[in-house]
Amino acid sequence: MKEAYKQALYALEEGELPIGAVVVSQNKIIARAYNQTEKLNDVTAHAEILAITAAENYLGNKYLHECTLYVTVEPCVMCAGASYWAQLKRLVYATADPKRGFRRFGSTLLHPKTEMESGILAHECSELLREFFLNKRN
Repeated sequence: MKEAYKQALYALEEGELPIGAVVVSQNKIIARAYNQTEKLNDVTAHAEILAITAAENYLGNKYLHECTLYVTVEPCVMCAGASYWAQLKRLVYATADPKRGFRRFGSTLLHPKTEMESGILAHECSELLREFFLNKRN
């Protein structure tokens, strides 16, 4: 999660919503990404989507059966759907997103075999978001 947090800091430096993600396979990071919706002018350029695509390219496979996605914020419905289709083995996110997170609509948006964990570095990741939105308002 520390590596995903570093990605979120890169997003913050670029004026993006500070969300970062990494994909791990066999204890090795195979993909890193951060939100780039502003930079790429693409509403789908979420950290999770970019990390999943990079991991699939690295593995040469559209399925991530043996991979874990670490992300600093609970994925949205779109990103949960992408993880479903990638058949992600495990999803670990730091902090919940009660307004836009997929769990608002139920955990059935994940693949039935996907394991889920949350809360790792939750305080740090939620503070990063809080400060980002506070600065946006001022």
